[in-house]
Amino acid sequence: MTATDPKKTLDAYQAKRGTFRILEVPPLTYLMVDGAGDPNTAPAFFDAVAALYPLAYTLKFASRAELGVDQVVMPLEGLWHAPDMASFTTRRDKSTWLWTLMIMVGDHVTPVLFDRAVETVAAKSAKKGEELPALAAVRRGVLAEGLCVQTLHVGPFDDEGPVLEELHERFVPENGLRMRGRHHEIYLSDRRRTAPEKLRTILRQPVERIT
Repeated sequence: MTATDPKKTLDAYQAKRGTFRILEVPPLTYLMVDGAGDPNTAPAFFDAVAALYPLAYTLKFASRAELGVDQVVMPLEGLWHAPDMASFTTRRDKSTWLWTLMIMVGDHVTPVLFDRAVETVAAKSAKKGEELPALAAVRRGVLAEGLCVQTLHVGPFDDEGPVLEELHERFVPENGLRMRGRHHEIYLSDRRRTAPEKLRTILRQPVERIT
């Protein structure tokens, strides 16, 4: 069985550097966990990542065995928000950031399959003497973003500010749009194995038309 890769087939995972594109993102099913704080230092951030990946791989193998559906494990994604959105573009005050980390799993992952996978991961981690404090907080959810603007950022995360400022201050208003929802990032690169200047991140902003 050949694993399908939604990154290659879904328009929502296509983006080009230097180009802002308006698109319609369909409802997608994710593993989700909420948190707050600087993603470089907050223990909750690392706990969330540590819970999401084993659950995503467990669901991959269970889906293949039980449903005949084999899908690659998708990249980490994040929804981001802050009381003052300027903290994303100018000040980059990460201590105020609120986030939801996610991995897209597809709508073949039913609530029953999800619950069983959580039990499996919990049992395996307990047997190994490992702690996954965020596992109980992971949920299965559907995100319906609808109309969005997105682009591809190549480089360090801290260099996203000017791109986001152009998106917020120029492209959105010039195209008769206004922002809604939460800033969305899709991490196409593994930052543990990729040089900062080569990191590839899709930056997405849900919008609505005003004209």
